[in-house]
Amino acid sequence: MELNLDFLLEDIVKNRRALHQMPETALEEFKTKEYLKNYLISIGLEPKDIVETGLYVYIEGKDKDNCIAFRSDIDALNIEEETGIDFVSKNSGKMHACGHDGHMSTLLAFAKYLTTIQPLEKSVLLIFQPAEEAPGRAKDIVETGIFKKYNVKAIYGMHLFPELPEGVVACKEGPFFAQATVISVGITGKSGHGAMPHKAVDPLIAFTKVIDAYQTIISRNFSPFDPGVITIGKFSGGSAQNIIPEKVEFWGTARTFAQSDSEFIIKRMKEIHRGIELTYNVKIDEDLVILYPPVINDKELYKKFTETMKDMNYREQDALTISEDFAYYQQEVPGIFFLLGTRNEEKGYVHPLHNCRFNFDEKVLLKGVEAFAKILESHNK
Repeated sequence: MELNLDFLLEDIVKNRRALHQMPETALEEFKTKEYLKNYLISIGLEPKDIVETGLYVYIEGKDKDNCIAFRSDIDALNIEEETGIDFVSKNSGKMHACGHDGHMSTLLAFAKYLTTIQPLEKSVLLIFQPAEEAPGRAKDIVETGIFKKYNVKAIYGMHLFPELPEGVVACKEGPFFAQATVISVGITGKSGHGAMPHKAVDPLIAFTKVIDAYQTIISRNFSPFDPGVITIGKFSGGSAQNIIPEKVEFWGTARTFAQSDSEFIIKRMKEIHRGIELTYNVKIDEDLVILYPPVINDKELYKKFTETMKDMNYREQDALTISEDFAYYQQEVPGIFFLLGTRNEEKGYVHPLHNCRFNFDEKVLLKGVEAFAKILESHNK
């Protein structure tokens, strides 16, 4: 299917840059929602509210019993932007550093493309989802019953990815993104003077032992062919160089590709904590929360997807230990989540996701619209 989507580029650039300037974090996407709603209405569609700051658009086709869904996330991150672009974020300390401005612009452009097709063969559901970064509102959207109401049979989502060359489409059958577990731990001892440690209970000693023990959970309990990772990225404690602190706190993440592996990590962490408490006379409080399930791309849809993408600079991607609440949709209906490369070294688009300098050329979003259009066409066959 040959597509000329250049007529969408002006809107893509305008929408992306407007949305980039108004980044709003989870469940605060009020101006973002208003912008999306106004644009969708301007092209003749009827958006409806869903789960607080979300929107959806249902476009009925000739086949009312087989609806294909497409999703974009809409929230931003708590990051101070340092791109230096002329459409920089106007909300201090907030930035679309994960490409959600691009995702929204792609889905808006796809919506406009759909208005040029009369009539549609399959019905289409477009979801503009809030709070992907956290706490993850995909689950809440599923629980509204919208998938059953509109007879959704498959769902697709796209994510910009600066680790891939600009314009490359990538995906993988089966487990693609990992399940995330949030680690939050506090170790309480007894404060004292650094010159008299025998009169204190040092939580820092216990802290180092806990971190050491964590690194044996995967290396000595998981099969070498069963991937997983535990990372502690932040810790806090102490007030002066010569005072033993009363409490040390730390935070991190664990990533696996199976619910049972996540549950095992939590079990072992709790066992380690209880052992350290007895050994070092400290108190350990933990908050270990499993977040999104792993993203698992449907086998049959993947076959159709790869055939559809064969002329789109497609490549198979290795599994990634990042996480995405798109997984909740895939628990409801078969789904495919894929990547669109944005890396362009000549233009300086080399910074990773969640980086204060992340940026991309909006022209690449036409590839995203084309991918969505070809996917929809593949379901008409």
